Amino acid sequence: MNAEQYHVTVTHDGKRAVELLAAKSQLSKQRIKLAMQRGAVWLTRGRHTTRLRRASRSLLAGDELHLYYNDKVLDETPIAPRLVADETCFSVWDKPSGLRSQGSKWGDHCTVVRWAEQHLQPQRSAFTVHRLDRAASGLLVIAHTKTAAADLSRQFRERRVDKEYRAVVHGDVSAHEQPLHLTAPIDGKSAESFCRFVASHGAAKQSLIDVAITTGRKHQIRRHLAAVGFPIVGDRLYGHAGPDAVDLQLRAVRLAFTHPIDARPVAYSLATNDGTDRNPAPGGES
Repeated sequence: MNAEQYHVTVTHDGKRAVELLAAKSQLSKQRIKLAMQRGAVWLTRGRHTTRLRRASRSLLAGDELHLYYNDKVLDETPIAPRLVADETCFSVWDKPSGLRSQGSKWGDHCTVVRWAEQHLQPQRSAFTVHRLDRAASGLLVIAHTKTAAADLSRQFRERRVDKEYRAVVHGDVSAHEQPLHLTAPIDGKSAESFCRFVASHGAAKQSLIDVAITTGRKHQIRRHLAAVGFPIVGDRLYGHAGPDAVDLQLRAVRLAFTHPIDARPVAYSLATNDGTDRNPAPGGES
């Protein structure tokens, strides 16, 4: 079995989700419980639909259960992110390549958000406020209150967050005017990226570059660079990486924004470990 969906309407109060879904799907109760723990079971009650994780939760007549079962997703093992800062109402993480920023209806156990909920002390809820490509690595902010989530989401949406990245690309970027100012629309929407050569990289003709963006379109940096002939090393989607290629060489190395509670400016950076200094983004701090 790979990916299947199962939907059950509860007919009597007090029924248990595990029994109902096992009967509907013919899956074992152990697999149903695993699916619940890993975020693949949902409960609709009235107008609200939320993940159902507790097997012991009593149900009401009229509730609807939804199981999105995918063997491949459920059997994945999360890669541990590194906590950079815990600011109580939000936290900042160094996300490794391969870990997701947020979950889907098929599960959420391999996400930074779920990892934060399970490992931070004291435990607290976690909310997604922005995304980082699964293949990319680097800084990701998670909110822990609804107030902080709303404020941080607004800052990202209104482009009030300074975002800097470091990438290794195929080609010699130094031969071009600096910085490269890329403005090609993405999916019909405006997009703007600034790329600056830092150093030649490795024996092959590759360049280490800094990238700053003022918009946050899907795969923006990857698509912009590939379009001008500088695909990111390890990019299996827009570049020419083989099946045994290295991970995507794109890393979010700096985020600067306004604290969601006391309104002071805050900034978080990661060491680049390549013997170079990062250039500031246009209009950013040095």
